[in-house]
Amino acid sequence: MIRKALAVRKGYISAVSSSFTDADHRLPERKSRIMNITLIGAGIVGLASAWALRRDGHAVTVIDAAQEVGAGTSHANGGQLSYRYIAPLADPDVLAKIPGWMLRRDAPVRFRPRFDPEQWRWLLDFLKACNGHDKLRSVASLLPLSLYSRALVHQLVAEEEVEFDYQRNGKLVIYRDAKGFESARRLLERTPELANEQHALDESACLALEPALERLRGAIRGGIHTPAEEAGDCHKLCLALERLLRKGANPVRFELGRQVRGLHWSEGRIRAVRLDGDEALETDLCVIAAGVGSVDLLRGSGHVVPIYPVKGYSLSIALTPQSRAPAMSVTDFERKVVYARLGPSLRVAGMADIVGADETIRADRIATLTAEARASFGDWIDGAAITPWSGLRPATPSGRPIIDRAGDSNLWLNVGHGALGFTLAAGCAGLLADRIAGREPAIPDADFRLSSTDPERTHA
Repeated sequence: MIRKALAVRKGYISAVSSSFTDADHRLPERKSRIMNITLIGAGIVGLASAWALRRDGHAVTVIDAAQEVGAGTSHANGGQLSYRYIAPLADPDVLAKIPGWMLRRDAPVRFRPRFDPEQWRWLLDFLKACNGHDKLRSVASLLPLSLYSRALVHQLVAEEEVEFDYQRNGKLVIYRDAKGFESARRLLERTPELANEQHALDESACLALEPALERLRGAIRGGIHTPAEEAGDCHKLCLALERLLRKGANPVRFELGRQVRGLHWSEGRIRAVRLDGDEALETDLCVIAAGVGSVDLLRGSGHVVPIYPVKGYSLSIALTPQSRAPAMSVTDFERKVVYARLGPSLRVAGMADIVGADETIRADRIATLTAEARASFGDWIDGAAITPWSGLRPATPSGRPIIDRAGDSNLWLNVGHGALGFTLAAGCAGLLADRIAGREPAIPDADFRLSSTDPERTHA
């Protein structure tokens, strides 16, 4: 059964891949019934959603408690638009490594138990999702969504003046473990639609392609190079989208620095969104795209979403002419650390701390990231200006986002993107707009419905 499902899904991925590989792909103009839509969340997912909904002609109001757009998890993420690397954290290989990671202070994944039923419920579902069947299911649904997102980002860049340190500079995933590299190489051989865009390289070829990795000579067992991958500054894109959304004949209204105090329900529908100061914004439809904050917003509505914060960290390291930094994006597969050159800085990101809603920037985690960057690229990092950051990724156990209507109401969700929010934001926004308009979605979206959030309980 699993082998049959793999064949079907691989064939589907191949078909969808060919549909969304053209950088100049043009999507049809969107038409739908015009509504007054209130959207909660001004991160990259919320702003992309506002962009798609305004294109349909809707009057959109964006609300966020922060004073600036992109102030949360979108602010300093890894910077990679990694459309071909969308594997979820829930993976059988990860499951096997957890016992060893529990004993290491520098482990890429760290868990701190809490008296929190939501944490334990999420962890139980995460462990259930760490199997080959659920991983295959997630990859098979996420890849078409990712490629759709790429087409929409290309369309945005082609049509609008948006400056966010965007570049199509390619990506190199390096493997320190021979077994891991061999597994990745075999996957390319078995999957022609991947082999068309990716190449397996030995250590010498990796170093020739990216000379900044010279310090790792002898440690690299191989690499997978994807020339078409991209990078950009997510926060700068948020600011650029805000500027665009405020302009034009149908400008988006922004309510920044405003707390949502509740949703006013009547006869099974949201009639208004209550803000601080007892202000009520009447609405025809409400979209929640507030990251980890979406869980609290939904508590009073009777809808439960399996989202839990997974904290990640990043460094923004200022570059000088003497800095030996990679020109392309690099992912250190075993260390779970990503590197992306963003304008005048090198973004270093990684870690997955399952510790609750704790946004503290822990010195030991920053020290680990700094040590990894130094070991990979040189001691120049010790003298560079470094800006640390941490953010809470809104993760589902399966790694698949939720893009769906809550029951039969006028409440819609675009939540649970985990570490892939930047990569998937445009595609998720397109699916959301299609669903709201009653159009046929650009790609099958069954795996992004609320009803599909549980890991599969049985496997043939």
